[in-house]
Amino acid sequence: MTPDAAPEPAPARETLRADCARCFALCCVALPFAASSDFPVDKPTGTPCANLRDGFGCGIHSGLRARGWAGCAVYDCLGAGQKVSQTTYGGRDWRRNHGLAREMFAVFPVVRQLHELLRYLTEAVGLARKGDLRDALGEALARVDRLSRGRPDELLALDVGGVRAEVNPLLSATGAQVRTTAVPGSRGGADHRGADLFGARLRGADLRAANLRGACLVAADLRRADLRTADVTGADLRDADLRGADLTGVLFLLPSQLDAARGDAATRLPDRLARPAHWPG
Repeated sequence: MTPDAAPEPAPARETLRADCARCFALCCVALPFAASSDFPVDKPTGTPCANLRDGFGCGIHSGLRARGWAGCAVYDCLGAGQKVSQTTYGGRDWRRNHGLAREMFAVFPVVRQLHELLRYLTEAVGLARKGDLRDALGEALARVDRLSRGRPDELLALDVGGVRAEVNPLLSATGAQVRTTAVPGSRGGADHRGADLFGARLRGADLRAANLRGACLVAADLRRADLRTADVTGADLRDADLRGADLTGVLFLLPSQLDAARGDAATRLPDRLARPAHWPG
């Protein structure tokens, strides 16, 4: 970029939210799932879910959890669905354009991964102090945004793992920068990166500024735990008990992580995130 050139605009946060009305139900067709606690049946890649209706709506959307479809209730494409439907394929849907179906279903997961990186990078740019790190984050954000708008053949040839490997050190550095300065009185934050904390008894634990990147917190008891400015990038919070926990300023928390956890009216959340509708008031 030349000195006089204007920087490329960052993707608006609104574009990183799912808009099912502008998507051709790609998550209901492109993605496979297996019978488990999250799904009552098996479904292979490219096969429409039995609950999918002609207008691309879900026939049981209001009762997904009660009917055993918790996996659908927590899934979030982060806006990838409408981008693939409306931008990558210009509004051409897979039902009327059968020749595009297989390709479209393969492109969707690629764009979904890029949108996850966009979500993290957008947050990181707002968190990092001015300087080399923030500049590098801005450049990475612009690059990943460009990649997400590529042609189908470009997206299918993309090494998403390589892109993630380039971005992750920047996100990790941002988390470290914030965690070491944001919470007065913090003891530096425990390092639980990638830790197996399945079912861990962490009720009331001081996890301020902790590194929980990639940690398994499935069914962990985190009632009234202090998670202020903890980095939870990729942490598995399925069925984690967050009732009364303080997640103020928590870093890189996705709505899908919250939806998979349990909380209540006393759970304190970052301003940018809404309280899941299924949590008791």
